Amino acid sequence: MVDCVIAEDEELLRTSLLLQLGEVWPGLRIVAECEDGADALEAIAAHKPDVAFLDIRMPGLTGIEVAAALAEVSPRTQVVFVTAYDQYAIDAFEQGAVDYLLKPVARDRLQATVQRLQARMAGGRPDPAALDALLRHLAQRPAEPQAAPPLAWLTANSGRETRLIMLEDVAYFRADSKYTVVVTAEGESLLRTPLKDLLPALDPHRFRQIHRSTIVNLAAVASVVRDDSGKGQLRLKQRPETLAVSVPFMALFRGM
Repeated sequence: MVDCVIAEDEELLRTSLLLQLGEVWPGLRIVAECEDGADALEAIAAHKPDVAFLDIRMPGLTGIEVAAALAEVSPRTQVVFVTAYDQYAIDAFEQGAVDYLLKPVARDRLQATVQRLQARMAGGRPDPAALDALLRHLAQRPAEPQAAPPLAWLTANSGRETRLIMLEDVAYFRADSKYTVVVTAEGESLLRTPLKDLLPALDPHRFRQIHRSTIVNLAAVASVVRDDSGKGQLRLKQRPETLAVSVPFMALFRGM
């Protein structure tokens, strides 16, 4: 049995891919279906699947960021990128001999991809150098305009007071049931928006998810420390507490 994780934020496309995979690869077992990059990274770290189908554009972590962490969290996992038409990415995938699928996924293309995956799995683990070179190339692509500019400020409740908070003043966000706690140097406020809905509106160059329930402002981080278990702790510049970084997300801090 071959284990697989699928990460695709559009439910109809995810369901379609699941159905087609069931037809062309009967020996495939889906161990996790994910709607965003953070869930995908944690699922891959937990299950160590043979294959991961990763949508390039997902809320929070992109498929490219998830793939970049695989060398540390699950080096044997084969990656197939799923993307809307994007000539820059397609050229990079073909030059790097990395499998990709275009949306909507065509059955014949999926069948050919499955055959290549099966052949590679029979030959051993993926070539990490090839994937690393591809990811570095993709990282140099021109910046894509966002559908809307990232948030510059937000309003949150602190007791009976409604506060105007500039995003640059936020140290981190913490999930609290269906709401989000906004933490600044001055204290905490409550935002009536779930963390997963807030994430797509944040500047991805400034804010980084470090745990399923925590997003940190990188400008507020003083240092990163890894313990013997592989978990990490972030020390903040203007807050006394430290923030836990789950093991899968520590791979995203390799450059720090």
